[in-house]
Amino acid sequence: MLETSEAGLYCAAGGFWVDPWVPVDCAVITHAHSDHARWGSRSYLCASAGEALLRARLQPGSAIQSADYGETLTLGGVRVSLHPAGHILGSAQVRVEYGGEVWVVSGDYKLEPDPTCAPFESVRCHTFVSESTFGLPIFRWPGQQAVLDQVVDWWRANQEAGKASILFAYPLGKAQRVLAGIDGSLGPIFTHGAVEHVNRIYRESGVALAPAQALASAPPGTELSQALILAPPSSHATPWMRRFPRASTAFASGWMRIRGTRRRRSLDRGFVLSDHADWPGLLRAIGESGAENVWVTHGYRAPLVRWLQEHGCNALAVETPFEGEPADSTGDAAAVDEGGTSAAGEAPS
Repeated sequence: MLETSEAGLYCAAGGFWVDPWVPVDCAVITHAHSDHARWGSRSYLCASAGEALLRARLQPGSAIQSADYGETLTLGGVRVSLHPAGHILGSAQVRVEYGGEVWVVSGDYKLEPDPTCAPFESVRCHTFVSESTFGLPIFRWPGQQAVLDQVVDWWRANQEAGKASILFAYPLGKAQRVLAGIDGSLGPIFTHGAVEHVNRIYRESGVALAPAQALASAPPGTELSQALILAPPSSHATPWMRRFPRASTAFASGWMRIRGTRRRRSLDRGFVLSDHADWPGLLRAIGESGAENVWVTHGYRAPLVRWLQEHGCNALAVETPFEGEPADSTGDAAAVDEGGTSAAGEAPS
């Protein structure tokens, strides 16, 4: 039912693409991260919960249609519905049904629930198109609350040492997950402009976040030794950091699970927190889908495909330009300035 094309995953019967990487006539979007939601298509379909983020991502005036989770639309005779992916606010799996056959495109997903987005929903299908960002057995996540408790302990220790606490986190999804899960009464929280831009959309969507203030709006001379500062990874080792003469730095990412990653990036701490499924989560999601066929689209594709094939599944690696959670330090916020937009005027993710 779906096929690969130069533009992306294409449904010929419905005349639409899922997360196309070049402009097309009709794009069905799983979520608003920049590797999945690209400019220039004639029309877009997304989950209602993610519409505000997608509008911030795309050009003003983009033709965007949204649908509630579970609502069925008909595109060229194909039944299409969107179901929670648990990745970020408004993230969705795309269910496609035609001629008695069902495909599900996962987009990015995680199974551990968090208060910033609807939890992952298992959807039965014949073919499951899955990400594999962390598709190695080494990737197994600790519980979310245990990690956030570690963040608070680090912040408290830095306060006692008179150091600002700078936590690098991807500005769309990860930073809001931190703010939704920590006690904001410990001290002041400041944010880089790229993070605050997204915070505003989350709050307007009804997501409760710890109180935070854009650092750019803080009065000159504001004392930061007791503060937690959330910033995109792209701000690390840039002139933006010069305002913190005494600071401890940390990064919240699934890549912190790999020994040595923190040292290579010259960070004081690393917190294992990812918005993607770990190895057990990938296997569970694929198993619960009941799919006879699995396409693996990005990340550690080969190890997951090999494991699935060895366990009797018809699995295939499919090449896409999706990044998952970038392993480099720039993340999805490269070139984002303090004001919250990139050089191209694009809303940060």
